[in-house]
Parts: sequence; structure tokens; C-alpha cells
Amino acid sequence: MRLNGGREVSVYNGLYTGKKMDDGSYEPPFRDHVRHVKFTRLDAKDDRAEINAELIWEMDESVPVLKEARRLRVEALGAGEYLLDLDFALTAAFGDIEFVSDEVHYAWPFLRLEPRWSGDGGGTLISDLGAVGEEATNLKRALWLDYSNTVEGETAGIALFQWPDGQDHRWLTRKYGCFGPRRPDDRSGKPFLLRKGESISQRVGVLVHVGDTKGGRVADRYRLYIEEKPLR
Repeated sequence: MRLNGGREVSVYNGLYTGKKMDDGSYEPPFRDHVRHVKFTRLDAKDDRAEINAELIWEMDESVPVLKEARRLRVEALGAGEYLLDLDFALTAAFGDIEFVSDEVHYAWPFLRLEPRWSGDGGGTLISDLGAVGEEATNLKRALWLDYSNTVEGETAGIALFQWPDGQDHRWLTRKYGCFGPRRPDDRSGKPFLLRKGESISQRVGVLVHVGDTKGGRVADRYRLYIEEKPLR
């Protein structure tokens, strides 16, 4: 992305702009980053918790680029299952923002699994349409995707639910365990301009479940999620 026609800013690649350590890792300060400003809500009761936060996307260590409002709601479903309901809005509060991300390297947001749970480890990636594997799901439209596998005798999985916003979303998927929904087609894989004061937003559910896609009732739980009903 570019603020007011300036240089290209990549928070993802910002990791590699810190000081490189002897072990090959990097330390702050990272030139481009997302900075937490404050919590606006911290609430937990019984099996649910909600966190609301304000964040600033910054370049050159301190120059503000975007303002973010983020809400995370976590619900314990029992038996080691959980739902994370995440929504966030990015606002061009500091000037016009040109997004320049390509068709290949992003999802909004995305997960990356520990290798044993991925397709490389024998895991199964499946969409709500029944498409299986990277080739059949990458850059294809879907409402949800689920990755499941059996590791050390335990079968479990994690599903991503796209909140129905009236637009189709294609997905980034990788056999090595990376997957997530992309922005709607008119703002995905092509440059677009976010005028000062305008916002873009996204909402997804993350379901950690026991069993494979069928055993974890992923399809049924997606329906319950968009109906905002309990997933137990």
C-alpha cells in the first residue's frame, strides 16, 4: 500500500527491516508495523470473552498510515473446541491509500498451520462446495474452508468462515498449510484507492474442532455462525 503516493509499505515484509541477529532472526525496531494503541473493551464471563482494540499501521517506525478497529470474540464450545469471531475495519485516517497487493501473496486474514497438520503432512483441505486440495480451492470462491488431519492419534481441524457480506470472496490456499479469504473481487489482486476517511472491513470466524470436517459439524456450524446462534 502507498500513503498519498509515497513509497510502497508492506507490514508483512516489515519483519525483515529490523536488526538481524546471530541466529538469523530479527529484532525491533521494525520499519513498518502495526502498533497497539489501546483496549476499548476487555470483558470475560463464563465461557466467553470479548476484546476490542484500536491499532495504528505505521511506516518508518512512527508515520501513521491506517487506523484499525479490531474486535475479537472467543467462545469455548467444550471438549477442546473454540470459536474466534474476528472483525476489523481499516480507515484511511491520514490520507489517501492506494492498495497494490497482487493476486498471489495475500489473504485477509490467513492462517498457517504447523506442518504436521497441513496437506504436506497428510491433512485434508476442503471447501463448502466439496472441492479438495490446493489446486481445486486456490483462487476459487467459497463460503468456508476446513483443514483437518490426524496427528499422534488425534483427529482435529480448523475452519475459516467468511461472513456473508453480499460479495463473493476467492481464497488463498496452500498445501503447506496456509489459507484464508481474500477481499471481494473488485478490490482483490488489482490496485484500488481508499480515499481519506473511507474504510474497508472484514469479518471471519475461526472454528477449532474435534474430528474431521464431518465429525466437527463444520457445515452446520457455519450456518449457525451466520445466524449468530450457539455453535455447541
